[in-house]
Amino acid sequence: MFILEKRPTPSRFWLYATPVVAVLLTMIAGGLLFALLGTNPFAVIKTIFWDPIFGEFAFYLRGQLLVKAGPLILIAIGLSLGFRAGIWNIGAEGQYIMGAIVGAGVGLAVYPTESRLIYPVMVIAGALGGWAWAMIPAILKTKFNTNEILVSLMLVYVAQTILAKASTGFLRNPEGAGFPGSRNFSSYKAASNPEFFAGSGLHWGGIAALVAAGLAYVLLQRHIVGFQIKLTGQAPRAAKFHGVSPNRLVMLCMGLSGALAGLAGLFEVTGPAGQISIDFNVGYGFTAIIVAFLGRLNPIGIVLAGFLMALTYVGGEMAATNMGLPAAAIQVFQGMLLFFLLGVDVLTNYRIRLLFRGTR
Repeated sequence: MFILEKRPTPSRFWLYATPVVAVLLTMIAGGLLFALLGTNPFAVIKTIFWDPIFGEFAFYLRGQLLVKAGPLILIAIGLSLGFRAGIWNIGAEGQYIMGAIVGAGVGLAVYPTESRLIYPVMVIAGALGGWAWAMIPAILKTKFNTNEILVSLMLVYVAQTILAKASTGFLRNPEGAGFPGSRNFSSYKAASNPEFFAGSGLHWGGIAALVAAGLAYVLLQRHIVGFQIKLTGQAPRAAKFHGVSPNRLVMLCMGLSGALAGLAGLFEVTGPAGQISIDFNVGYGFTAIIVAFLGRLNPIGIVLAGFLMALTYVGGEMAATNMGLPAAAIQVFQGMLLFFLLGVDVLTNYRIRLLFRGTR
């Protein structure tokens, strides 16, 4: 029989091999899923992972990779700080939505004013919107010891309700002939977030994601706050003896993750999405959780994982369109990645041991 035996120290090999093995297992299991759906699994895997980079339309699709990777990286960086400290913000999707609503609302409130100050103020408002939404579970956690997982997750559905109300009510385009949705920011130059180069996919959201990754790396490696975050996650009792305040850390990590998620929402609504709409949110906040763990909660790893997950978005859309796969199958494929990642990650702290009958 086989048993799991705890390792004396975590395995450095499996620490870095886990994401690679998880991706390979996802390809195998996903291939079986696609075969059961009557599609050539090798063709689907090629479409998802190869064609967006080296295929016929790779020049255009590479830009789409940047578009998809930007918000995933930005949100995952914020989440990873809390996850490292054992603070579980699962509601980044709601903070992403509220950042978009608040930031867009500021811009639409002064329409059609043209000023260079409008967009910077919208960026600040977007960050504050996400921050404020994250402060609700943070305050409830620190004051009443509620579970931040449940509270932050439930607030996602509240944010989705507010989003629907904004699309059909207080932010609806008065010149939109009654259709839901706000004004389109692409026609409002002072409040838009266009690509720096046509077709490149690079806009302020991508720049912000890379800057956030760089700052997070410096914070974790060179700042006392980063040391406190890592210490709290690895040894909570030792952190208390070191003088770390758990409540302050909850407020800091939840606030940072909420602000970055709100920024991602603002950059998305003023850029690729173009407007506040009922279906504005596409699950970036939830997918970013996979990105954070796939990147081993390391800023550099998260950047790489963000582009890998962006591949599954862009390549998955191609597979669904060209091969007739249901969108749900692509979502299951993405979910498999987290499933295998968590499963294989057990080998970091445990080894599989073959136990013969009559032995211990």
